[in-house]
Amino acid sequence: MSTIAMHPQGTVPSRGSFQAGKGARAVPHLVLTQRGRRLLQAVVLAIAFGTLLFGGLAVAGGRAEPIAVDTYTVSAGETLWAIASANTPSHGDVRDTVRALVDLNDLAGGALRAGEQVLIPVG
Repeated sequence: MSTIAMHPQGTVPSRGSFQAGKGARAVPHLVLTQRGRRLLQAVVLAIAFGTLLFGGLAVAGGRAEPIAVDTYTVSAGETLWAIASANTPSHGDVRDTVRALVDLNDLAGGALRAGEQVLIPVG
């Protein structure tokens, strides 16, 4: 049993006409059968159910804890590394502070411009 059927002439007679040449209209060469329509409906329902069931898993887990920040204005010639090293505790790693600055300020790279304001975590 097939899910898709192919009409031999590629035309189907219009209503009330049984002659293929007279009153015939062109249809696609492939026609979906009753079984094919049921299968298509089942696939669409399965996709919709899966989206409803698993769609919420891509949402963030919850609110992040707020952190205290200071606003810092970048001077000419200053680098992200210099700002991070000035604001890293003595026992901390400057690379972690650089990473935190990049994440907090949504910086695509390490380039800063003079006059730009960046947020710096306090503590």
